[in-house]
Amino acid sequence: MSKALYLDCHAGIAGDMLLSALVDLGADAKKIENELKQLPIDDFALHFEKKVKQGINAMTLNIDFHEHHHHRKASDIFKMIDESHLADRVKARSKKIFETIGYAEAKIHGMTLEDVHFHEVGAMDSIIDIIGGCIALEQLDIETLYCSAIPTGNGKINIAHGIYPIPAPATAEILKGIPLADFDVQSELTTPTGAAFAKSLVSNFGPFPAATMTEIGYGAGNKDFEFPNILRVIQFQDARENTNDQVQVVECQIDDMTPEMLGHFMDIALKDGALDVYYTPITMKKNRPAIQLTIICKVNEKHHIENIVLSHTSSLGVRSYTVNRRILSRAFRKIKTQYGEITIKFSLKNGKILKMKPEYEEMKKVSTEESIPLQNVYNEVMKVLYNHYKVGDELTEE
Repeated sequence: MSKALYLDCHAGIAGDMLLSALVDLGADAKKIENELKQLPIDDFALHFEKKVKQGINAMTLNIDFHEHHHHRKASDIFKMIDESHLADRVKARSKKIFETIGYAEAKIHGMTLEDVHFHEVGAMDSIIDIIGGCIALEQLDIETLYCSAIPTGNGKINIAHGIYPIPAPATAEILKGIPLADFDVQSELTTPTGAAFAKSLVSNFGPFPAATMTEIGYGAGNKDFEFPNILRVIQFQDARENTNDQVQVVECQIDDMTPEMLGHFMDIALKDGALDVYYTPITMKKNRPAIQLTIICKVNEKHHIENIVLSHTSSLGVRSYTVNRRILSRAFRKIKTQYGEITIKFSLKNGKILKMKPEYEEMKKVSTEESIPLQNVYNEVMKVLYNHYKVGDELTEE
């Protein structure tokens, strides 16, 4: 069973509320700050503090900036993330959130993603909220995110481009396709950063699923209302079996890239969030041998993956469509062998083992380092595996 997180957006969602809630849940504030300080950004200090908001003891965040911070272009932020020390999943999630906001801003202002200047979002506090939040999710090993319907609030807000109705234009664009909650409050409850977290990382929106809660965290916003201005995050074990969901298929035909370039693109796409990538030999017009590139990704990553294809291949366009899929739940365990610990991937049906397979890359590493045939390593691992687990057995918690 994987670790999952439910975002209970009773009072909306903002980047600082989410980061505060994740720290309250158990993420290490000092380690988050240390990782952020390795990025080429302005000097700052994070101050997390517990405060009572309408009877609820919640975590708050204040950021001290030691020098003036400036606006940044989307391309500068993506470059900073790509060149950073951050874990791969932190990079992918952070870029996805910035892309979500960037595409919204680009559409509103009639420009390309590369030309977008992040105003509120590019400022230091939002860079900290977004990347810091993704670091916290990684620390907590959160695999899947779920979310309630989201209230936006009502009234007017003064943004960089003037006075606008709530939700602000970027927030409204980001929230398209997401269920909204009816909560009549004359204030901005959900910010573009908070909306982008939900749009980019959440798999399903709705009420809390049938599951057992393991930990709860509370993150407070800066405003005071007659209700608790708090984001509640609930951690639970995601044990849903035979999950039915939807994925996006992105594809194009290519007849003018070398095998080396295609191999390199596959590495980029898989590292940057694609669920699967494959090439199919085809014959195009004028009898030209070519390949069809097919990428499978999460539905909310459609724009992100399309952008990767257009940026890193010779294709002038892409097609995409949504398909249904059914998957088994998965779990991982380590077993001790004469070659050290090897990770085993289990496929489960109704909590029972249906399939089990050792991780290929770990066996390959043993084979290379010990100069042992890969088949020998595999045979030894499978022998130990079948001494510990059997198909049809229930996979108990470690």
